[in-house]
Amino acid sequence: MNSFKVVGGNQLKGEIIPQGAKNEALQVISAVLLSSEKITIENIPNIHDVMKLIELLREMNVKIEQISKNVFSFEAKDVNLNYLLSEDFKKKGAGLRGSIMILGPLLARFGKAFIPEPGGDKIGRRNLDTHFRGFELLGAKFKFNQKEKFYSIDAKSLTGNYILLEEASVTGTANILMAATLAKGKTTIYNAACEPYLQQLCKMLNNMGAKISGIGSNLLQIDGVEILGGCTHRMLPDMIEIGSFIGLAATTNSEITIKDCSISNLGVIPKVFNRMGIEMEFRGDDIYIPKQDSYKIETLINGSILTIRDGIWPAFTPDLISIALVTASQAKGSVLIHQWMFESRLFFLDNLIDMGAKIILCDPHRAVVIGSNREQKLRGITMSSPDIRAGVAMLIAALAAEGTSTINNIMQIDRGYQFIDERLNKIGANITRISSN
Repeated sequence: MNSFKVVGGNQLKGEIIPQGAKNEALQVISAVLLSSEKITIENIPNIHDVMKLIELLREMNVKIEQISKNVFSFEAKDVNLNYLLSEDFKKKGAGLRGSIMILGPLLARFGKAFIPEPGGDKIGRRNLDTHFRGFELLGAKFKFNQKEKFYSIDAKSLTGNYILLEEASVTGTANILMAATLAKGKTTIYNAACEPYLQQLCKMLNNMGAKISGIGSNLLQIDGVEILGGCTHRMLPDMIEIGSFIGLAATTNSEITIKDCSISNLGVIPKVFNRMGIEMEFRGDDIYIPKQDSYKIETLINGSILTIRDGIWPAFTPDLISIALVTASQAKGSVLIHQWMFESRLFFLDNLIDMGAKIILCDPHRAVVIGSNREQKLRGITMSSPDIRAGVAMLIAALAAEGTSTINNIMQIDRGYQFIDERLNKIGANITRISSN
């Protein structure tokens, strides 16, 4: 198990470029299975989950070429469906949450698909019902082998239908959307997710020849086509990394410029951090965060405590709740953090409390953070990362703390942040990666 040794207390300064968006990558890379023609995708992040998905496609006999550092081409001309029944696939697919995204493309193009129950972060219940109920409404049937935790799904042909999603699931919307592109007739998806990454998937599919309208809204209409072609697609920067760097700058009292942010696609993220007292300046598509000796969390008009809660886009993304929480620990003032989407995401707070943060965990979904205004420094400890976002929150806390911290199980961080130690060290951090055999 690899670890980070972090010497805290250093103020960072410089420029940092966000990676390509992890959540978009898992969708658009899976979409290459919809076509036999070459598809080129730019700005792919070199992170664990994305590389595992690319390797999974390679094992399925998708021809993959790395053109440059973050540019890959994919040609799914001769997909080997038999591989999906192999023990190797069952093992690799089960270790990757994003493997669920290949179901829609395979079902649309080949009429059948298989997937083991996928893994991923242990942040609470993440059922797959939205995906399979949508496939059923398009004419598919699925079976679940409880003993082997293995799904099989098939359809002689898919037919468009009206689909009202019970939840605005991003991955569920993406999977059903991809299946519907090659279905006969029109499909309407209501209560669809509309995150920028979902919009990106729609734009890519339309460039491949799909007919999707309503992009950016929660009502998508898809007119099925017979075949999809190739295209070149460039991914957005990762909004979660951008939010993480904003929180990092404030928490460590640093001066950082985040380059090429695609600010128009960040939604309320900058506004939420502004309400926590963090100053920032938009310079073109860059975000400049100045060094702030103090930042004050605002109160509501009637003087009551501010609440930061996550929600379905365009609300504040749940992936930044952990970052907002650690950032608030060093602010002046108090805030109620309400993480309603996942019931296990706040359980890493024991580590921050051990570091000296003033946090009251009210229940699995809510925590009150009483900011120290830097009057009480965090202290270095040894901790273990339970998931991607908690791991980076721990890293930010360690960089702000006095003394040395050790963060174990950093594979979780590597799943979502590319070379994070190297990139932060270039702007003044002191992070050492420790490999254990």
